[in-house]
Amino acid sequence: MLDKNGIAKRIAQEVKDGMYVNLGIGIPTLVANFIPEGVNVELQSENGILGMGPFPFEGEEDADLINAGKQTVTLLPGASVFDSATSFGMIRAQRVNLTILGAMEVSENGDIANWKIPGKMVKGMGGAMDLVASAKNIIVAMQQVNKAGESKLLPKCDLPLTGVRCVKKIVTEFGVYNVLPDGGFELIELAPGVTIDQVKNATKGKLKIASNVIVMEQ
Repeated sequence: MLDKNGIAKRIAQEVKDGMYVNLGIGIPTLVANFIPEGVNVELQSENGILGMGPFPFEGEEDADLINAGKQTVTLLPGASVFDSATSFGMIRAQRVNLTILGAMEVSENGDIANWKIPGKMVKGMGGAMDLVASAKNIIVAMQQVNKAGESKLLPKCDLPLTGVRCVKKIVTEFGVYNVLPDGGFELIELAPGVTIDQVKNATKGKLKIASNVIVMEQ
Protein backbone atom coordinates (compact mmCIF):
# COMPACT_ATOMS: atom_id res chain seq x y z
CA MET A 1 0.00 0.00 0.00
CA LEU A 2 1.05 3.60 -0.49
CA ASP A 3 2.34 5.83 2.27
CA LYS A 4 1.44 9.53 2.43
CA ASN A 5 4.24 10.47 0.04
CA GLY A 6 3.06 7.83 -2.42
CA ILE A 7 -0.46 9.28 -2.37
CA ALA A 8 0.93 12.78 -2.96
CA LYS A 9 3.19 11.57 -5.77
CA ARG A 10 0.23 10.00 -7.59
CA ILE A 11 -1.89 13.14 -7.22
CA ALA A 12 0.97 15.24 -8.61
CA GLN A 13 0.34 13.44 -11.92
CA GLU A 14 -3.05 15.20 -12.07
CA VAL A 15 -1.37 18.62 -12.07
CA LYS A 16 -1.08 20.01 -15.59
CA ASP A 17 1.06 22.77 -17.04
CA GLY A 18 -0.35 26.25 -16.47
CA MET A 19 -2.73 25.29 -13.66
CA TYR A 20 -3.43 27.30 -10.51
CA VAL A 21 -3.60 24.72 -7.72
CA ASN A 22 -4.63 25.02 -4.07
CA LEU A 23 -3.06 22.55 -1.64
CA GLY A 24 -5.04 21.83 1.51
CA ILE A 25 -3.66 20.87 4.92
CA GLY A 26 -2.16 17.41 5.49
CA ILE A 27 -1.23 15.02 2.69
CA PRO A 28 -2.01 17.61 -0.04
CA THR A 29 0.90 19.82 1.08
CA LEU A 30 3.28 17.01 0.06
CA VAL A 31 2.19 17.31 -3.58
CA ALA A 32 4.48 20.35 -3.93
CA ASN A 33 7.48 18.01 -3.62
CA PHE A 34 6.41 15.85 -6.59
CA ILE A 35 5.39 18.24 -9.37
CA PRO A 36 6.77 16.60 -12.56
CA GLU A 37 9.80 18.23 -14.14
CA GLY A 38 8.84 20.60 -16.92
CA VAL A 39 5.33 21.20 -15.54
CA ASN A 40 4.91 24.84 -14.55
CA VAL A 41 2.11 25.50 -12.07
CA GLU A 42 1.19 28.18 -9.55
CA LEU A 43 0.59 26.67 -6.12
CA GLN A 44 -1.73 28.74 -3.94
CA SER A 45 -2.09 28.66 -0.16
CA GLU A 46 -5.19 30.34 1.23
CA ASN A 47 -3.26 32.16 3.93
CA GLY A 48 -1.90 34.36 1.14
CA ILE A 49 0.76 32.84 -1.12
CA LEU A 50 0.84 32.35 -4.87
CA GLY A 51 3.91 30.60 -6.22
CA MET A 52 4.76 28.14 -3.44
CA GLY A 53 7.65 25.78 -4.01
CA PRO A 54 8.57 22.50 -2.29
CA PHE A 55 9.33 22.21 1.41
CA PRO A 56 12.71 23.67 2.39
CA PHE A 57 15.68 21.48 3.26
CA GLU A 58 16.57 21.23 6.93
CA GLY A 59 18.47 24.31 8.01
CA GLU A 60 17.10 26.44 5.16
CA GLU A 61 13.68 27.17 6.70
CA ASP A 62 12.34 30.74 6.88
CA ALA A 63 9.89 30.99 9.79
CA ASP A 64 8.11 33.89 8.06
CA LEU A 65 7.13 31.73 5.08
CA ILE A 66 4.42 29.24 6.04
CA ASN A 67 1.49 27.54 4.34
CA ALA A 68 -2.07 27.24 5.64
CA GLY A 69 -0.98 24.33 7.84
CA LYS A 70 1.76 26.47 9.46
CA GLN A 71 4.53 24.46 7.80
CA THR A 72 7.54 26.32 6.46
CA VAL A 73 7.62 26.50 2.66
CA THR A 74 9.71 27.98 -0.14
CA LEU A 75 8.76 30.55 -2.75
CA LEU A 76 9.53 30.21 -6.44
CA PRO A 77 10.84 33.14 -8.52
CA GLY A 78 7.97 35.55 -9.16
CA ALA A 79 5.93 34.40 -6.17
CA SER A 80 3.70 36.88 -4.36
CA VAL A 81 2.43 37.23 -0.80
CA PHE A 82 -0.86 38.96 0.07
CA ASP A 83 -3.63 39.12 2.66
CA SER A 84 -6.33 36.51 3.21
CA ALA A 85 -9.03 38.73 1.70
CA THR A 86 -7.19 38.75 -1.63
CA SER A 87 -6.56 35.01 -1.38
CA PHE A 88 -10.21 34.17 -0.82
CA GLY A 89 -11.18 36.60 -3.56
CA MET A 90 -9.17 34.39 -5.94
CA ILE A 91 -10.87 31.26 -4.60
CA ARG A 92 -14.41 32.65 -4.69
CA ALA A 93 -13.87 34.03 -8.19
CA GLN A 94 -13.00 30.47 -9.31
CA ARG A 95 -9.49 31.40 -10.40
CA VAL A 96 -8.16 28.12 -8.96
CA ASN A 97 -8.19 25.25 -11.48
CA LEU A 98 -7.57 22.35 -9.09
CA THR A 99 -8.10 21.97 -5.35
CA ILE A 100 -6.45 19.10 -3.47
CA LEU A 101 -7.89 18.45 -0.01
CA GLY A 102 -7.50 15.98 2.81
CA ALA A 103 -10.60 14.34 4.26
CA MET A 104 -11.79 12.39 7.26
CA GLU A 105 -14.74 10.95 5.31
CA VAL A 106 -16.10 11.00 1.76
CA SER A 107 -19.56 9.73 0.81
CA GLU A 108 -20.47 7.84 -2.35
CA ASN A 109 -22.25 11.01 -3.55
CA GLY A 110 -19.06 13.06 -3.33
CA ASP A 111 -19.83 14.75 -0.01
CA ILE A 112 -16.75 15.58 2.07
CA ALA A 113 -16.22 15.90 5.82
CA ASN A 114 -12.83 17.30 6.74
CA TRP A 115 -13.11 20.02 9.34
CA LYS A 116 -14.51 18.74 12.64
CA ILE A 117 -14.88 15.66 14.82
CA PRO A 118 -17.70 16.28 17.36
CA GLY A 119 -16.37 16.61 20.89
CA LYS A 120 -12.87 17.58 19.81
CA MET A 121 -11.69 21.17 19.93
CA VAL A 122 -10.80 22.79 16.62
CA LYS A 123 -9.41 26.24 15.89
CA GLY A 124 -11.97 26.82 13.15
CA MET A 125 -13.20 25.47 9.85
CA GLY A 126 -10.36 27.11 7.92
CA GLY A 127 -10.74 27.76 4.21
CA ALA A 128 -12.11 24.37 3.19
CA MET A 129 -15.75 25.48 2.99
CA ASP A 130 -14.89 28.33 0.62
CA LEU A 131 -12.78 25.97 -1.46
CA VAL A 132 -15.45 23.29 -1.85
CA ALA A 133 -18.11 25.89 -2.62
CA SER A 134 -16.05 27.52 -5.36
CA ALA A 135 -13.66 24.90 -6.73
CA LYS A 136 -14.08 23.61 -10.28
CA ASN A 137 -12.22 20.36 -9.63
CA ILE A 138 -11.59 18.71 -6.24
CA ILE A 139 -9.32 15.73 -5.66
CA VAL A 140 -9.15 14.22 -2.18
CA ALA A 141 -5.92 12.81 -0.75
CA MET A 142 -6.71 10.58 2.21
CA GLN A 143 -6.07 7.33 3.99
CA GLN A 144 -8.96 5.02 3.21
CA VAL A 145 -9.25 3.30 6.58
CA ASN A 146 -8.85 4.61 10.13
CA LYS A 147 -6.62 3.18 12.85
CA ALA A 148 -9.29 0.58 13.65
CA GLY A 149 -9.35 -0.56 10.02
CA GLU A 150 -12.78 0.98 9.36
CA SER A 151 -13.54 2.45 5.96
CA LYS A 152 -13.73 6.21 5.44
CA LEU A 153 -15.35 5.83 2.00
CA LEU A 154 -18.97 5.64 3.12
CA PRO A 155 -22.56 5.53 1.86
CA LYS A 156 -23.12 8.69 3.90
CA CYS A 157 -20.73 10.82 5.97
CA ASP A 158 -21.19 10.55 9.74
CA LEU A 159 -19.13 13.67 10.53
CA PRO A 160 -20.28 17.29 9.92
CA LEU A 161 -20.11 18.04 6.20
CA THR A 162 -17.74 20.54 4.62
CA GLY A 163 -19.29 20.31 1.16
CA VAL A 164 -21.95 18.40 -0.76
CA ARG A 165 -21.48 16.55 -4.08
CA CYS A 166 -18.18 18.27 -4.79
CA VAL A 167 -15.47 15.57 -4.84
CA LYS A 168 -14.52 14.29 -8.30
CA LYS A 169 -11.60 11.95 -7.57
CA ILE A 170 -9.99 10.28 -4.54
CA VAL A 171 -6.48 8.89 -4.09
CA THR A 172 -5.81 6.63 -1.10
CA GLU A 173 -3.25 4.06 0.01
CA PHE A 174 -5.36 1.45 -1.85
CA GLY A 175 -5.87 3.14 -5.20
CA VAL A 176 -7.54 5.84 -7.29
CA TYR A 177 -11.32 6.30 -7.48
CA ASN A 178 -13.69 8.41 -9.51
CA VAL A 179 -16.88 9.54 -7.82
CA LEU A 180 -19.65 8.58 -10.25
CA PRO A 181 -22.32 11.16 -11.19
CA ASP A 182 -25.11 8.82 -10.02
CA GLY A 183 -23.24 7.88 -6.83
CA GLY A 184 -20.61 5.34 -5.94
CA PHE A 185 -16.84 4.96 -6.01
CA GLU A 186 -15.30 3.65 -9.24
CA LEU A 187 -11.92 2.02 -8.78
CA ILE A 188 -9.72 2.93 -11.76
CA GLU A 189 -6.21 2.24 -10.42
CA LEU A 190 -4.80 -0.15 -7.83
CA ALA A 191 -1.83 0.73 -5.65
CA PRO A 192 1.11 -1.66 -6.15
CA GLY A 193 0.60 -4.88 -4.20
CA VAL A 194 -3.07 -4.22 -3.42
CA THR A 195 -5.80 -6.66 -4.46
CA ILE A 196 -9.41 -6.09 -5.49
CA ASP A 197 -10.57 -8.00 -2.41
CA GLN A 198 -8.60 -5.63 -0.16
CA VAL A 199 -10.28 -2.67 -1.84
CA LYS A 200 -13.72 -4.22 -1.35
CA ASN A 201 -13.02 -4.80 2.34
CA ALA A 202 -11.81 -1.21 2.75
CA THR A 203 -14.79 0.42 1.00
CA LYS A 204 -18.10 0.70 2.82
CA GLY A 205 -19.86 2.79 0.18
CA LYS A 206 -21.10 1.54 -3.18
CA LEU A 207 -18.13 0.31 -5.21
CA LYS A 208 -17.75 -0.27 -8.94
CA ILE A 209 -14.64 -1.88 -10.43
CA ALA A 210 -13.73 -0.32 -13.78
CA SER A 211 -13.30 -2.77 -16.64
CA ASN A 212 -9.76 -1.51 -17.34
CA VAL A 213 -8.26 -1.16 -13.85
CA ILE A 214 -4.50 -0.62 -14.01
CA VAL A 215 -1.73 -0.73 -11.44
CA MET A 216 -0.77 2.76 -10.38
CA GLU A 217 2.48 4.10 -11.81
CA GLN A 218 4.89 5.36 -9.17
